[in-house]
Amino acid sequence: HLHRASLLLPALEAALANFSAGAAGGVVQPVRTVLPVPRHGGYLGVMPAYSAADDALTTKLVTFYEHLKDSSVPSHQATVLLFDPSNGTLKAVLDGSVITAKRTAAVSAIATKLLMPAFAEVLCILGAGVQAYSHYDIFTELFTFKEVRIWNRTKERAVKFASCVSGPVRVCSSAQEAVTGADVIVTVTMATAPILFGDWVKPGAHINAVGASRPDWRELDDELMKNSVLFVDSREAALTESGDVILSGAEIFAELGEVLKGTKPALPEKTTVFKSLGMAVEDTVAAKFVYDAWSAGN
Repeated sequence: HLHRASLLLPALEAALANFSAGAAGGVVQPVRTVLPVPRHGGYLGVMPAYSAADDALTTKLVTFYEHLKDSSVPSHQATVLLFDPSNGTLKAVLDGSVITAKRTAAVSAIATKLLMPAFAEVLCILGAGVQAYSHYDIFTELFTFKEVRIWNRTKERAVKFASCVSGPVRVCSSAQEAVTGADVIVTVTMATAPILFGDWVKPGAHINAVGASRPDWRELDDELMKNSVLFVDSREAALTESGDVILSGAEIFAELGEVLKGTKPALPEKTTVFKSLGMAVEDTVAAKFVYDAWSAGN
């Protein structure tokens, strides 16, 4: 029911705007609780949310493990529980991994629609995991790029990506080669130290920074963070969870929801960074969308 993530865009845009409206928007969600699993180098995240506009109540349970020796196991695994908000009954258990991949890419696409330069021709993806595929799918559906480039730390995975997706992709031998001259850049890596540097980035480019979801992890260097206009999904989450934001000391210009509401400008003529951490309310509207589609089919 989520084969086309673009179907989620209206619901996600509304949810982002409602979140940024504060109490009046009717979104209730705390910053995610993250429990370390020190013996195995992993984390368990718990992400509850309620959206009044959708009358939907969920919690997502997500595990993420940095460097697994068994690469057949995904770094992120998730389950979403959907409740009846009127009486607390559990209505559905959904595969959170698919929802996470699709809603994250859809929110990046919303940011890109608002923030990318007017004549964007080159898309660059750094990383070749699950998020690379979901971002590629929705970005090539919604936007027209003359060239798509990919780089991954292990080249075999980048080559596999290029052979699996529907259109032509250029595999680059370095991140710098992939990034140079790109108009839209997506970072979807498991990096814990910067892999994208400001002096590589074309002025006016737009970056969706999706990896590095811990306060001590980085994907972007200080120069890029400080010399770009910084947009986030949640100010509170970014200042708690994002190493790129916290360690660079970069100033947050706006939440994406503020741009969607029209209370902050988009500034597509500037170099822009959207730091995506993912919010529980995004899972809520995506889970409700899937459940409603499934219910209608039954």
